[in-house]
Amino acid sequence: MPHTLVKNVDFFVAALSQTYVSALQLDPEGMYAEVGTGLVQQFSDEYVRLKRFDGSYSHYARDITKFQRNKD
Repeated sequence: MPHTLVKNVDFFVAALSQTYVSALQLDPEGMYAEVGTGLVQQFSDEYVRLKRFDGSYSHYARDITKFQRNKD
C-alpha cells in the first residue's frame, strides 16, 4: 500500500533511505496520474527535486503534486 509523503520529515527519510518516490498530479478528469518517479535529492516547502532513473532531475511543486512511496 502506498504511503503519502506530506511533512518535511517524510521527504528527509525518503532521501536518506534512497527510496523511489512517485509524483502524482490531477489529470483533467480529476484523477491522480503519475508524472514522474525518482529519488528525493532536494526539498523545500515549495518544491521537491527528484533524480530520475536516467540521472536527470525534475522539480515538482508541493502544492499541486502528491508524493508517494511504496510501503515495505
